[in-house]
Amino acid sequence: MKELKEKLKTEIDLPISRQTVISIFLAQTEFKNEFLNVLKPHDLSLEQFNVLRILRGQKGDPLNLQDIQERMVNKMSNTTRLIDKLILKDFVKRIQCEQNRRKIEVYITNHGLEKLKELDRLVDETEKKMTSNLNQKELQQLNKLLVKLSR
Repeated sequence: MKELKEKLKTEIDLPISRQTVISIFLAQTEFKNEFLNVLKPHDLSLEQFNVLRILRGQKGDPLNLQDIQERMVNKMSNTTRLIDKLILKDFVKRIQCEQNRRKIEVYITNHGLEKLKELDRLVDETEKKMTSNLNQKELQQLNKLLVKLSR
């Protein structure tokens, strides 16, 4: 892969498995940076944005912290702190479950829904821009291969 060698500024022939892993890491970093540029002016991290989208998908129903964490793209141990930050921004509310007082449930607020609605167009444009070098068939093939890699 001539392009990868140039990007890494190396003449060494890397095994194809290493080329693949490095290429995925490079693409992930580039994608993450693009999304951070979109979210930063809105004072949101990627993880906070992910939680808001998870909660929007609940259509008004709350989720407990464990279920939120299971659904997150980037699993993290400090979901409670993440939720606390979203509460301070009035994007989510936390309530105590009536059936189990030890269980905390979280739901998205109208302010959180409005923020996501504001971001939807920007995120769609960013996703299209980031994948514009591939046609639909290539995107489907890439998705299939990435799912296969992530087992």
